[in-house]
Amino acid sequence: MTEKHPFLKKDKFLLGTFSTNCGGGMTVSKLPDRWRANWENNLKLGLLLDEAGIDFMLPIARWVGYGGETDFHGEVIETITWATALLARTKQITVFATIHTVANHPVVVAKQIATMAQISNDRVGLNIVAGWNKPEYDALGIPLPPDHETRYGYAQEWFNFIKRLWKEEGPFNFDGSYFKTTRSYGNPRPTYMPPIFNAAGSGQGRDFAIENANFLFTPAIDLNRSKAEIAELKQKGVDAGKDINVLTFSHIICRPTEEEAQAERQRIMDNIDWSATDNLINLQFAHAQSFPHDLLNSIREGMALGHGGFPMVGTPQQVADGLIALHEAGFKGTTLSFFDYAAEFPYFRDNVLPILAEKGIR
Repeated sequence: MTEKHPFLKKDKFLLGTFSTNCGGGMTVSKLPDRWRANWENNLKLGLLLDEAGIDFMLPIARWVGYGGETDFHGEVIETITWATALLARTKQITVFATIHTVANHPVVVAKQIATMAQISNDRVGLNIVAGWNKPEYDALGIPLPPDHETRYGYAQEWFNFIKRLWKEEGPFNFDGSYFKTTRSYGNPRPTYMPPIFNAAGSGQGRDFAIENANFLFTPAIDLNRSKAEIAELKQKGVDAGKDINVLTFSHIICRPTEEEAQAERQRIMDNIDWSATDNLINLQFAHAQSFPHDLLNSIREGMALGHGGFPMVGTPQQVADGLIALHEAGFKGTTLSFFDYAAEFPYFRDNVLPILAEKGIR
């Protein structure tokens, strides 16, 4: 696996979708027409994205929801089976599996990803989650380490094990702090090292991402702040001998007029499950550093509307301008979320993508 994966050779502004495998998507809504994360909807959307040339699909791995009236993200399609099925039905899009290190043994994951690579002609990617959501750990009967050093130390050994399984041809003994095995080996193995995603806000998390990932996710809240943050992250990558790209996530409400888009935003905000939203925010404060803690209280509405994604509400030109602004801030790409993905993506495809192509970023 010496040649660079084709996904890493793309020189355009990358676009993907986020959380289509989760009930409600990224919007903490009580509305009856919110996104339903069933297989029929995911397949319909996957085929639309594939035909439109969207670069990737990224799921969220969840084991329990956030409570409230809707139990937001309580209904979630498991990511390995979801991604495998999509890869078998699509032709060009890369589909990521999101894997919690603590809940998935590296020998099993290595073989799962290698199998998916065979099915898809190496269109599979891996999004690594070191863990932060304590109620999920409780549901699995696993203690959540209170410190980031332990979580990322475990994740590092976990991924080191997987890389050995993909690189070494014969059996080997693995003697680590968390895994001790005899005659482990991986066969089949992927042709390329899959592209690796990681979202991290803590110092330990970002060190892990720079060491192991091709793309680091971070929220875009203030683009001036983002420019400085991206420059710092990329310099850390250079210092470590790595080419690190930074991605973010965005929430889209695109309509023919700004008035229509704002009216849809208001309809959604009038029907938010605020109890679930506050549970999500409180868990972010208590156990994760994905969002800057000095800004988290100020983005409650953004968490409700699109899980804290960069909001783009307006006409096709206004949405395109927002995406161009992310590109100019230094982001390599963004995920896209919609209130109802399959219903809203075709309008975005037909009216926003051509503007981006004209500007030369797609």
